Formats: sequence, C-alpha cells, structure tokens
Amino acid sequence: MILRLLAAVFSGVMVFAAFEPTGLWWAAPLGFALLFYFADHRHAVLMAWVQGLAIYGLLLPWVGEFVGAAAWIALAFIQSLYSLLFGIGLKYLVRRPLATKIVGIPAWFVATEWLRSSFPFGGFPWGRIAWGQASGPLSWLIRLGGPAVVTFAVVLIGLLLALSARKHVVPACTLVGVVAMIGAYALLIPTTPADRTVDVVAVQGNVPRLGLDFNAQRRAVLDNHVRQTEKLRSHPDIVIWPENSADVNPLTDTAARQQVERAQRSVGAPILVGTVSPEHNTMVAWDGDGPGERHVKRYLQPFGEYMPFRNFLRRFSEYVDRAGNFQPGNDNGVVHMDDVAVGVATCYEVSFDGAFRMAVQGGAQILTSPTNNATFGFTDMTYQQLAMSRMRAQEYDRAVVVAATSGVSAIVAPDGTVEQRTAIFTSDALEAELPLSDTMTLSARVGPWVERILAILGLLSVTFTYRRGKKAFHE
Repeated sequence: MILRLLAAVFSGVMVFAAFEPTGLWWAAPLGFALLFYFADHRHAVLMAWVQGLAIYGLLLPWVGEFVGAAAWIALAFIQSLYSLLFGIGLKYLVRRPLATKIVGIPAWFVATEWLRSSFPFGGFPWGRIAWGQASGPLSWLIRLGGPAVVTFAVVLIGLLLALSARKHVVPACTLVGVVAMIGAYALLIPTTPADRTVDVVAVQGNVPRLGLDFNAQRRAVLDNHVRQTEKLRSHPDIVIWPENSADVNPLTDTAARQQVERAQRSVGAPILVGTVSPEHNTMVAWDGDGPGERHVKRYLQPFGEYMPFRNFLRRFSEYVDRAGNFQPGNDNGVVHMDDVAVGVATCYEVSFDGAFRMAVQGGAQILTSPTNNATFGFTDMTYQQLAMSRMRAQEYDRAVVVAATSGVSAIVAPDGTVEQRTAIFTSDALEAELPLSDTMTLSARVGPWVERILAILGLLSVTFTYRRGKKAFHE
C-alpha cells in the first residue's frame, strides 16, 4: 500500500512537471502510466485522489500568494475531488476487457475534466491536462476539437504505456500506431499564407508595488502605460494595453481620458485600453474619435471579481470584501481597431473554450489576451497562463498578443511559438508584424461537440461497467 501511495504521489508530481514554467510535456503521459500501472480495483479510488492532491497542491500555490495558504489549500482540495470521481470510474473500468479500457478510461477522464471546467461557479479549467502540452508535439491535436482532444491523447498514451509494460502486445502496437498518427498529423498541418499582416505593439507599463493593493496607485499604473506608449518611436497599426491598465476609468474621469487621448495621439494608432467600472471589467478600443467598440469580460473569476456567499464568508476572512461585484458581459469578444477584427479574451477568460471560439466564429483575425497578474507576485501563475495562450494560438491558427500589466507579456505565433516575451515586473513594449488569418480550424467549426462526445462516451463506459458488475454480483 505504501508503494502504491508513493507511486500516486510521484505520478502527480510528474503530471505537474508538464506545466509551465517547468514544461516537461513528456512527464504527463509517464505520470499517468505510473498511475495506471499500479492502480487496481481495490486501490484505484485512493490512488487517483492522491494523484490529484499532488497535481493541484503543486500547481496552485499562487492562489494564496497574498491572501494566505488557506485559499490555496482549499482550492487544491476541491480540485482533487474531481480526481476522486475519476478514481471511482477507474475502479470499475480497470476490470473491463482491453478494448473497453483503452477507450473508456481516457474518455472518463475527459468527462471528469469537463465537469471540473464547468461546475460550480462556471468551473475552473485552469489545471486541464492539455495546458501542460504547450511545448510538445501533442499540442497540435487541439485543432481537432479543443483541449479535450489533447487531454484524451495524454491519458491514452499513459494507459497504453502502462498496459504495454504489463506485456500486452495489442496496447504496445496501438501505442506505436497512435504516436505515428500524431507525428504524421503534425507534419501534415498546412501553413496558411498570410495575405495581410498587422503591426502590433503590446505595452507593459508595470505596477508601483506588489500585492492586492497594487491598484491603490491607479494613477501611477495609468501613467506607466502612457509613458511607455509615448516612448515608442515606431508607427504600429494597433496597440494593446493590459487589463486594468486604466483603472481610473477614462470613460468617466476627465483627467484619465486626457491621458489616454495623449497616448493615442503620440502613437497615432488605436489602443485597446483595459478599465473597470463598478459593474464591468472592460477592454475599450480607443482611437482618434474616442472610445469605440468594447469587450466586457464574461467569464469572471469567482472569489475575486465577484464573491459567492459574501455575507457568510466575510465571517472568516477580511479579504472577502476586497472582491469585486462585477457582472458578466454578453458580447462575442470581437472589437474592431481600424479595419482589424481583434478577438479578446481577458486574463482568466483564456482558459475557457468559449471565449476565443466565439471571437473566431465572429470573424476575429488576430487574438489578444490582456491580463493583470500583479496580484500573484513572482509565482508560476503568469507562465501557466501564457501556455494557455500558446495552445489557443495553435487551436485557431491565429497569432496571440499577451499584454500584461507586470508581465509576462508575449508575442505568440500561430504555431504556438513565443517570438518575444518580457520579464516580469519591468516596463517594456513588444512589437511585431503578425499575420491576419480567416481560416477556420476544425475546433472552431465543431465547437464543444468533440468534448461532449468524448465525455458521454466516458460516462456510458462507467455506467455500463457499473451496472454489469452489479448484475453479476446479484447473480
């Protein structure tokens, strides 16, 4: 039993190692292989739960960076409960015939990951297994149906490795076939020629200090972004400022409006400006005529941008009343800056499949993820988020511009390569000539249906196996 628990912990450590900034993509399938090799009918539930505790305990310390370890531990524990659910299904599936295992176990993992990413409070898709594949060859599978396809492949390869180690010939041959198909797919992905390009600048103004109260000096944050923009000596087509770059709302504050207009005149290009009101977190396209189209953040962060159970939870923490009371928007995430259709997913939104999918379906030719990571200090959070932007670039065959208040800002090519990036907690600006694309990948066309089919397949596998086992018991 001790050996099995140690194997579960180490498998969780290996899966965690696939995520950025470590980025050992190959460690994730090996981690799952270790779990499946040791997990049998009696120990599957406990081992899957321990693996989940290890993954999320290591992945999420940034949650408690300035609010205390209790938030981190609570979130990691809650996320591990979905791993426990996976273990319950795994308990029954490990006793099924080979073909049922090979299809049912990865599909059941997709089902539990879908649940994790959807419920409660809109879900928490931050720790999806696909995000650990940004630097690996499996990342290209995201074009076939979103992150769920990549997750399925990682778990499937791990399962086939475990079965092959048990000297099953069929899984070994299947593994070779799967790897060969993935390799062939990666080589055959067409590169879309860029008929048009756009010169983009991402501005990182930096913040005056770390911590939850960084925006107490809101004027200073706005000043930093204005100053960095005025330093530009080029003539870009569009400029991207981060989320919260103008928290002194230029739509209502005369002095802030004058600063934004001054920056816009100095660069001679429309600026995407991040601001807030009591109700909304908004990105506004600002040109010579003033504020134009805007995107209101629709995937809001619970316990940060809004606070569920506020009256109850304030009894336990003084930080509860620091949370916002934002309301979600309902636009499709597309703003036009001159004649360029820009798809916007603000910060936390990039982890949700619907954000950029709606934008691409709405005509977005280039994507941006303006973000504010200053409240998470020097933790791994910003690197984990950048990996998601890299995966989204590949998913939709679009360049992605990441503009962060304090870093990491980045220019991401359509193939997921980071062409430029900044250091954290510095003032900087990145500029690149990026392609505009109108292509529609399979993921953009089919939407969530691939994930739904895989999840249903996993649920049916577990249900059928459970009912069959119950019937055999009564007989």
